[in-house]
Amino acid sequence: MVPKRRLGIDGLEVSEIGLGFMPMSEFYGPADEKACEQAVRRAVELGVTFIDTASAYGSESYGESANEDLLGRALRGRRDDVVLATKFGVRRVGGDRIADNSAVHIRDSIDASLRRLGTEYIDLYYMHRRDPLVPIEETVGVMSELVTAGKVRHLGLSEVAGDTLRKACKVYQISAVQCEYSLMSRHIEDDLLEVARAWGVGLVAYAPLGRALLTNEWSRVRVDDPRDVRFTIPRFRQSNLRSNLDLVARVKPLAAELECSLAQLALAWLLRKGEDIVPIPGTRRISHLEENAGACAVRDRLTAQHMEVLETVFQPKAVAGERNSPEAMTFMSLEP
Repeated sequence: MVPKRRLGIDGLEVSEIGLGFMPMSEFYGPADEKACEQAVRRAVELGVTFIDTASAYGSESYGESANEDLLGRALRGRRDDVVLATKFGVRRVGGDRIADNSAVHIRDSIDASLRRLGTEYIDLYYMHRRDPLVPIEETVGVMSELVTAGKVRHLGLSEVAGDTLRKACKVYQISAVQCEYSLMSRHIEDDLLEVARAWGVGLVAYAPLGRALLTNEWSRVRVDDPRDVRFTIPRFRQSNLRSNLDLVARVKPLAAELECSLAQLALAWLLRKGEDIVPIPGTRRISHLEENAGACAVRDRLTAQHMEVLETVFQPKAVAGERNSPEAMTFMSLEP
């Protein structure tokens, strides 16, 4: 069984490997309800009981907020077996997404998420994206009211700057901050990670496998499909992609030495970076879910020398291309 970790200083305990549910309905192909149900069932069996979704994850076939709908159905009879995280703060307007941290949106969003997920409470409720028109202190104040009302147990923020996190914690203790973090994306080490630790906030790492770059499965991935989010990301354009795959090739001997997969090596690196870090790789495949869970055993075999090799190869300046599309980057709040 996957061990547990504590996220933040206010008592939230989760599995040290989580399951990112976003790929189940959007961004990497069409939704598959049967795959969702099978993945949740096997995740619970493995002890991967920290499951992450959002109200903004939709589907062409199932509609807006489809991800929560799918997860809610998959969790029937299993709700008490998992720690459930979801998010508010992103609305779809036509084909665009906008940030909305208004009090009305927050209150409407929690009730809608509870209904879709078939639960009376959310274990960890995130602000998905920051709305620059609303002070973070005001947003967190409204979020704290949801805790008082019993609808939410712990609060989180996603893709924020260190200064934003600091201001938020002065209003109410934030349990976790979620951000992209992997060997391919180490930007949070400059500021956000330090602030999180100073304020007793756990770190939830999404895209911990570099959107499949850090796996043995890359040869099967197609990035020429406009429905795949990687189609728009500079890191996956041909010249950049070749350079980044060269980096990955340099650590394959280390994975062979440790008798593990590339994915397990990448996840084990994150787990060794601190007991306050929880990666949430997303997958639909049971085999990948089982592989990811196996990273916990690899973590214990990583030495300081192994860590040095990995961090020397994947220096931030060595990775070619931005981690997301220009449009998506403007939608994030990593700058003070």
